[in-house]
Amino acid sequence: MGDGPPRELIHLADDEGNSVRVDVLGRSPRWTAGLDAEIVVRTPFVSGRLGLGLYVSRLECWGEVLDRLDAGQDAAWMEMSRGPSLFVRLDGERGCPEVVVEDESGSMVTVCVPVVPPDDWIADHRRRLRRVMDHWVPTMPG
Repeated sequence: MGDGPPRELIHLADDEGNSVRVDVLGRSPRWTAGLDAEIVVRTPFVSGRLGLGLYVSRLECWGEVLDRLDAGQDAAWMEMSRGPSLFVRLDGERGCPEVVVEDESGSMVTVCVPVVPPDDWIADHRRRLRRVMDHWVPTMPG
């Protein structure tokens, strides 16, 4: 995990070279109550990154998304907010989970990335979320 601050909030990847990550870059110099982050999509076909602002309620909502996914339900994160949205469909069109990144308010581009994460991916993401919150939330004003 390293000695520095936690960087990867989300890392959904498979052996085929497909991945979607949300990387925490650090405290935002423009916004005292938030973190700068980015969504990073990599596939053999398409790659891209998109800036993202994170604040405490968005991190808490990611925890709620993990609860729904653990219950076997598809889930959306940051849907209906300004900026990008991330959807996780447990049984996508190709018979495996897929992550959909939608940037409707910016570039108007949607990318669907099929991934086959390991069996313990939800527990792993709960640990990632806890590390990010334990490190960053105390540094953010109420």
